Amino acid sequence: MGARSSGGPGQPRRPEDFQAWLKSALEDPVVRVLLRRCHLTRPQLETLLIDLLAPGALGRPLRTEEKARLRIGKRVSRGSFNRTLRQARENVIKAIYTVLLLGYLGVLSSPELEPYVELGSALRAHLEALKSGGHGGSLAELGELLLAKIAELSRPRSLSPGR
Repeated sequence: MGARSSGGPGQPRRPEDFQAWLKSALEDPVVRVLLRRCHLTRPQLETLLIDLLAPGALGRPLRTEEKARLRIGKRVSRGSFNRTLRQARENVIKAIYTVLLLGYLGVLSSPELEPYVELGSALRAHLEALKSGGHGGSLAELGELLLAKIAELSRPRSLSPGR
């Protein structure tokens, strides 16, 4: 979503600009659908995005207190921010280990996972189109199709052979 770089044109350079970007990112329909099915809670995703992207977006290192103040809505303490960040990192690492395990056992090369790989590529292309300023009807239609495909692949039976 573009906030990682150290600040070119259009990059948030003030904390309130970063918070506005963060709020819009968390309200993105694709993010909301994916968040419902992933291992991260909304506060964990928000905290992880702040930790990873805010220093680059604001162009300087941030202390934990500053990162905690970037959270949207209710203020959190430094300890709460760090706890939530630790939980988010643990969940991301578990997800990575899950992918590694499935790859090691040969499941990731399975035809049942091909739709997920294709969807990931389509989501990336959609995001790139949005970042480049495409706002046409066909782009909106693509977004709707992607949301429908995500919903379809989110069902537990979608990993069953011969769905």
